[in-house]
Amino acid sequence: MADWQKITGGITAPRGYQAAGITAGLKPSGLPDLALIFSDVEAIAAGVFTTSQVKAACVDYCRQRLQTKHSARAILCNAGQANAATGNQGWVDALESAMAIAQALNISSESVLLASTGVIGQRIKMDALRSGIPHLVAALSETGSDAAAGAIITTDLVTKSIALETTIGDRPVRIGGIAKGSGMIHPNMATMLAFITCDAAVSSHLWQQMLARAADRSFNSITVDGDTSTNDSLIALANGQSRTPAITELGAEAEKLEAMLTAVCQHLAKAIARDGEGATCLIEVEVTGAHDEVSAQQIAKTIAGSSLVKSAIFGRDPNWGRIAAAAGRAGVPFEQENLQIKLGDFLMLENGQPLTFDRAAASAYLKQVAGGAYLQNDTVLISASVGNGHGSGKAWGCDLSYDYVRINAEYTT
Repeated sequence: MADWQKITGGITAPRGYQAAGITAGLKPSGLPDLALIFSDVEAIAAGVFTTSQVKAACVDYCRQRLQTKHSARAILCNAGQANAATGNQGWVDALESAMAIAQALNISSESVLLASTGVIGQRIKMDALRSGIPHLVAALSETGSDAAAGAIITTDLVTKSIALETTIGDRPVRIGGIAKGSGMIHPNMATMLAFITCDAAVSSHLWQQMLARAADRSFNSITVDGDTSTNDSLIALANGQSRTPAITELGAEAEKLEAMLTAVCQHLAKAIARDGEGATCLIEVEVTGAHDEVSAQQIAKTIAGSSLVKSAIFGRDPNWGRIAAAAGRAGVPFEQENLQIKLGDFLMLENGQPLTFDRAAASAYLKQVAGGAYLQNDTVLISASVGNGHGSGKAWGCDLSYDYVRINAEYTT
């Protein structure tokens, strides 16, 4: 049993946080497009960002800020323009955005972190952003998580949020999070945009280590289409407002906090994968028997990211050969005669040998899952064992439908 419980409130569930989301006129659609997360006090800040050589100005800005100052009070996020591949003027716009929100909040610009999402190659509409900031600050609320979650999305069909609570030192500790992402999801750090708030007191180096490990087991283990974004950002704040003793080294309390942080990240990551553009179901791949966790996750992610596997799932075709082929090309050595594959409860390959199974029933299983309730019983389970090792890992993806091509073919038009 998990040592925490789900609560309401999203990123404003932890103590000492407010959030807001408004329509500032950044998106042509007229939908909400400017979000703010604000801590009442200076919070320990950690971040994991895209490894792409083509990076948004906000990514460069946050990396520089976190190298020199391991704390922050505000995260400003605009949607509509990615401000990536926008040259020096994009950097100038990022600096001005940070300064403008800092002045409105009466804090130092060094306590501001930034995120952007939208069309690559387009600068932020600065006139709209400048005009919107006073309204954004005025909208800050201890119940503003949903508004913020709605203001960071682009092609997402649903918002993504979560909040969990545990007990440390006989006091409640909470972690909340929101995220956005639907397409261009194949993270090489975290994915798209995800923001985490926590009210525990934790040292900066430990918080960064926890976040990096949580990212590897969540956002770095999902894929929708094999494309890594220019703007991938995962930012986490911990403000100590739970008034629990500071966690400064590894131990039981640190392990409990990291486990809950990982659970928050995994929930958001699976929500992103399930909301993949045109998707009809979530795919969860579990690999066991590998030499180590890294190897298992590599195989799992390769299977989850295979266009052939994803297409077969969409076609409700229990074609286990595509799963075997993906496992074999993952770059992880294993003996073919040790391979076992299951689709749901259907055992299809064992000891490297094909087995007779009810194809019609297996296809019916895929159809049933596709009609399941969102993030409840809409997950296709693929299990693969590659040997007798102790390494295990999971990855998440979604099926590949006709609508994925339509959505992306018309993205800027």
